[in-house]
Amino acid sequence: MNGETRETGARTLQELCSSLGYGEMKVATALNGDFVPAGRRAATPISQADRVEIVAPRQGG
Repeated sequence: MNGETRETGARTLQELCSSLGYGEMKVATALNGDFVPAGRRAATPISQADRVEIVAPRQGG
């Protein structure tokens, strides 16, 4: 995830986001370089070799 190898028991992108504390947060997600909208995360399976990116907005300026 985000360039680092991690082990997880999550089966879907939504389960992964929830397990990492992003459950209800507004974040952008991508799986193997393809954007995954929030409404499709629960139906998006993940596997061992997948590359996942999770980007949370930041405040500041």
